This record gives sequence, C-alpha cells and structure tokens, in this order.
Amino acid sequence: MRLTILGLWFAVALSAQDQASSEGQKLYQFHCAFCHGKGDDGMAANLVTPNLVHAPTDSSLVNIIRNGIPGSDMPPALGMSDAEMLQVAGYVRTLGRTAPTSIAGNASKGKALYMGKGGCAGCHMVQGSGGRMGPDLTQIGAMRSPSNLRTSIVDPSASMVGGWTMVHVTLKSGTKVHGIRLNEDNFYISLRDGKGKMQTVAKADATKIDRDITKSSMPNYEKVFTSDEMTDLIAYLFSLRGAM
Repeated sequence: MRLTILGLWFAVALSAQDQASSEGQKLYQFHCAFCHGKGDDGMAANLVTPNLVHAPTDSSLVNIIRNGIPGSDMPPALGMSDAEMLQVAGYVRTLGRTAPTSIAGNASKGKALYMGKGGCAGCHMVQGSGGRMGPDLTQIGAMRSPSNLRTSIVDPSASMVGGWTMVHVTLKSGTKVHGIRLNEDNFYISLRDGKGKMQTVAKADATKIDRDITKSSMPNYEKVFTSDEMTDLIAYLFSLRGAM
C-alpha cells in the first residue's frame, strides 16, 4: 500500500513538473524566442549550455529575467509575474541539461582553417579584425551551440541571422550594386558593399531590386572541409566568447 501511494505521488510530481516546463516553454517562446531563438540559434546568448556565464544559479537567472543585464541588449522582462519568471527559468535550465561540456577538435587548427582555406575572415570580423559582410563572430561561441555552428557552415540558409539581408540592385545605367541592406525607406536603400563602403541608391534610379530574404549569401562549406577539418573549425568558433 505504501509503495502504491509513493508511486502515485511520484507520478503526480512528474506530471506537475512536465506541466510547469510546458508553461515555461510557452512563455519563453512568447517573451524570449525573438532574440534567443530555440536557445542556440538566435541573436542573443546561447542558452543550450550547462553553465550560463551571467546566471550560475537559479536565483541569478530569475534576477536577469526580471531586471535584464545593464549595458547589454538583454532587457528586463515585461508583463511576467514572479511565478512566470520562475517557469521560464526552469525551462531555460532544461535546455542546458543535454548540452556538451566539451567538444572534440583542435581550436588552433580550426583558426588556421578559418583564416586560410575557409577564407572566413574576408566576410566575418573577430575582435575588430576581418570583413563586414557577415555577422561579427567575436562572441559566436557564447551564442551558438556546436551543432548549430555546424548547421550554419553546411546549410547557412537554415540558420540565418536577422539584419544581414543581401540586396542586388540594377541601375538604369546598367551598373549593378550588391551589398548588405543597412536602411531602406520608400525612396532610398542603403547598402554596405564587400569593401565595407556604404552606398545609398535612389529607388527611382533602379530598374530592379532583388532581396535575398530567405537565402544566405554565405556559401555551403560542406564539401570544402573534411570531417576532421570541420570538427576543428567548429572547435575554434565555439572557443570565441569575446569579453564575457
């Protein structure tokens, strides 16, 4: 009889825990997913990690949700009760329970591939050095999980970051202008070309404007690197955590 009662209590406890996690996930998707994505594919910090740099404890995580991180892009929560913040914190913790604590690969070899064979520095910046046609990778290891980094390399369009739309403009003169869209209104569109130079084009002077909204300008590197090289490159990218 006692074992039966304990079994029922355990089942009820698990059910309550699952329900809380489900509610936390719903709140997360509404309040947090715009920046954090699924946890490891957004514009903000990677949450699919067993050790959150700014939130080593549950109480510090709740505090960050409530108050944000001053001096960063992390804002305080709006419209959430204390109970809901606890549910979100609980869900975020579940994201890190299956995260790797270490990964394979040689980061030094990966850096050489990044600078050489991959030509990544031509488009991406790390600690102020490199190109500006792609996202700054200075803190990419703190924002993306190893699996998401791999996806970004072998299928870039599946893991696009907002704000990096490539635009191709054909002018009436026949000249073609290509670059990352910076600003756009009804009359003008501003681009940053491959040399980092900003160009503003009057739409009245264009015959065609193509925007790669769903397609990344980054090429697929799946066949460029061997399996071991890919592992080393990911190790290097995952090591990039900026000034955390």
